[in-house]
Amino acid sequence: MPDGAIATTMTSPADRRAGEILRLRREIGRMQRRRSDDAVIPVDAALQDLLPERGLHTGAVYSVSPSPSLIFALMSASSRRGGWCAAVGMPTLGLEAAAAFGIDLSRLILVPDPGDRWLAVVSALAEVVPLIAMSPGSAVRDQEAARLAARLRDRGCTLLSTAQWPQSEGMISLHDPQWEGIGEGWGLLSDRTVTVTAQTRTSPRPQSLQVRLPGSLGGIEPAPIAPVAPVLPVAPVRRIDREQTPLPNHPSWAVA
Repeated sequence: MPDGAIATTMTSPADRRAGEILRLRREIGRMQRRRSDDAVIPVDAALQDLLPERGLHTGAVYSVSPSPSLIFALMSASSRRGGWCAAVGMPTLGLEAAAAFGIDLSRLILVPDPGDRWLAVVSALAEVVPLIAMSPGSAVRDQEAARLAARLRDRGCTLLSTAQWPQSEGMISLHDPQWEGIGEGWGLLSDRTVTVTAQTRTSPRPQSLQVRLPGSLGGIEPAPIAPVAPVLPVAPVRRIDREQTPLPNHPSWAVA
């Protein structure tokens, strides 16, 4: 190398991700979470009727729709109670939206782009984070799923996967969105009513409900129940005696 030349080191994306994993492991070593003895992770009251135990099983994997609003709604109750949450492989998640759902940003770990090291990142986070949302960077192989599932059960960590997961505990999907706030060609989108459906191993029959997601304040709210039209009283039916009230060519039953 000529005198005075400056040596530069180019870092590949893979090396940067490996360094990020090492940094996460160091941070995880400091946190030292204890395994929770709770059988379920709580969810918002608006979603409790969807699940047989009114929460998410600890140590299980759920396949969910790739909706940031749904993921934040499923995380919100646990975060409000002081639990840590993480999102892996989801670069479009917004911190402002997370805060609107009541998620404590100081206890939210974001790993936007783990690349093909997503499995190592999730395995490391499972040591200390009880609830993780993940979008896999590649197809999930059966061996990888089985290995990670064993780690989740051992640590009592629940995983929300936006991809189909082999042998998942259940599926939670969001569909039929209906925005409100638009008038006759004008207005602003205010809130959205959606249908959320859950199907689990312990409750194989799909359960559905409607919620506002997001609601008027940005979080999740129960959808208002449509008013039922009042039932008008029906006039009583009276029999007319032909002998007392002769009505030629008239049927023997008439409405009073």
